Amino acid sequence: MTADREPLVLGSRTDAGPDRFEFHTADGVAAADAFCPGELLALEHLWGRDLGRLRTVGARYGVVGVVLADRATSVRMTTASARAAALCERNAAENGADAAVELATGLASIDGSADERADTAVFVPRAYAPIEVGIRRIRSALDSLVSGGALYLAAKPETGLGRYEDALAGAATTVETVAERDGWSLLRAEESPAADGGRPNPPFDRIDATVDGTDLELVTAPGLFAAGALDGGTRLLAETAIVEDGDAVLDLCCGYGPLAACAGRAADCSVWATDDDALATAAAERTLAANGVDGRVVTGDCTAGVAHESFDTILCNPPTHAGSGVLADLLRGAAAVLAPGGRCWVVHHRALDLDGYFAPFDRVETVATGAEHVVRLASD
Repeated sequence: MTADREPLVLGSRTDAGPDRFEFHTADGVAAADAFCPGELLALEHLWGRDLGRLRTVGARYGVVGVVLADRATSVRMTTASARAAALCERNAAENGADAAVELATGLASIDGSADERADTAVFVPRAYAPIEVGIRRIRSALDSLVSGGALYLAAKPETGLGRYEDALAGAATTVETVAERDGWSLLRAEESPAADGGRPNPPFDRIDATVDGTDLELVTAPGLFAAGALDGGTRLLAETAIVEDGDAVLDLCCGYGPLAACAGRAADCSVWATDDDALATAAAERTLAANGVDGRVVTGDCTAGVAHESFDTILCNPPTHAGSGVLADLLRGAAAVLAPGGRCWVVHHRALDLDGYFAPFDRVETVATGAEHVVRLASD
C-alpha cells in the first residue's frame, strides 16, 4: 500500500480495556477518512454485553472486531477485500487484539461452513452497496450463528434500512430495533434454523458477449463492476491489446475475468488474473472454466498476489473511483511485474488525466480512443 495517512483514533470512556485505539486506513476501503457511525452505534450498544464468539461481516479495517475483542471469547473478522483484510490484521496486531481475519466473499454458498459458529454477528453494510448483495450477506451471517445467536445490523434509510428489515423479517425468528442515533438504526435479529430452507443459492449470473468475433460466456454476480453486460472500456481494451502465443498474461483488476478469458481464447498463452475482491475472483474462476481457459486466479491487493511473477502482457481496467493511493499502487506494481520488453495496456475514461500515475514506465502512448474511453500502452 501507499504511505500511511494519519491513523484514526478512537477513545474509550470505560475503565475496562485500552483507553485509546488507533486504526490505520487506506484508499479503497470504506470509511477511510472517518469512523462509520453505524459501527460506532453497534460498539456502544454491545460494549457491556456477553458476546461469546463474535463474527464481523464485511469488516472495513477492523474497528468492531478490535474494540470488542476483550469482550468476546473469540473474534473472526471477515471481508471480501484483500486490502481491508491486511488492514484488519495490522490494526488487530497494533492494538493488541486477539482476532482472526478471514478473506471470504461473505456468502455461505461459496465460502462453505465456518469452522466455528458464532454467538454474535455484526454487519454494517457499505453505503451504495447493492441491496441484493447486502441481503445475501445477511442470510449468510444468520447461517453462521448457533441456534439462538444474534445478528446486529446497523443501517439508515439511505443505505437500505427498510429492505434489510424486510429481509431479516423473512429470515430470522425475531427482529427488533435496539438503538438509534443520527438517523442510524441498530437492528437485532435472532437466528432461525428453519428460515428460508437453509443457505442461499449461489449468486452467479451468466451473460454472453462477442469480442472480435469470439463468443464468450461470462459469469458475473451482483455487486461486481458491469455485472449486467460487458462495459465499453473493457471491450475497447480487449479489441485493442495484442496477446501473442507464449505470452505470460496478467488480467489486473480482473473483475469477473472477461479480459483473461479473451486472452486465453485469442492465443496459446499462460493466463493469470487477480483482483482485490474475493467475490470477483470467485466469478473469474468460473468465467475461465466456462470458456475453456486454463488460468490461475488470485485474490490480492493490487499486484501483491503476483509479486513474484513476471508478465509479458498486462491488461488492466483499473477502479479509478478507488482513490489516488490505489491507482498509484496498481501502476507501480504493474511496472514491477512487467517483464523486460513487456507491454501494459490500460483503459480509462477519456475525461480522466492519469498521466502522473504512469511515472514508473519509460514510455506511454495512447493507442485507441473510443466514445468514452482511451487505451494507453505503457512499457519500459
